[in-house]
Amino acid sequence: MESITRKVQTLIERYKTNCPFTIAENMGIVVIQENLGNTLGYYNRNFRIKIIHINENTTAKQQAFICSHELGHAILHPDSNTPFLKKNTLFSTERIEVEANMFAVSLLFNEIEIQEPIMVTEAVEEYGLPQNMVDNYLKKNIFLP
Repeated sequence: MESITRKVQTLIERYKTNCPFTIAENMGIVVIQENLGNTLGYYNRNFRIKIIHINENTTAKQQAFICSHELGHAILHPDSNTPFLKKNTLFSTERIEVEANMFAVSLLFNEIEIQEPIMVTEAVEEYGLPQNMVDNYLKKNIFLP
């Protein structure tokens, strides 16, 4: 997981932002917002074109998390067409989903663009993140007991 944090830091330094939409655009990754029903989003690669699909029926903060998660797949697992990200896959123990979640949390909650501190409850409620995922990130990056 430490290498994921390093990759995120490198991206933030290169693009001077932690906005997943801006990073994706600068990397030539297509982001499409569309009605996906119960699916939150997914990543696929068609020939050499990387594409992130985001459900347009989610909130702006949820879309930021979904884009971050799928950007994680595009960077960490570029040759995989990932399974659809549904609410229950946020709790997945599958390695690539856990890695994409860690990538998303590391990117979104990096201090570069946080104007004011974000509360854990806001991360859980507004971004739709699982409490245990936020707690694990905090323990690893802020050294909580």
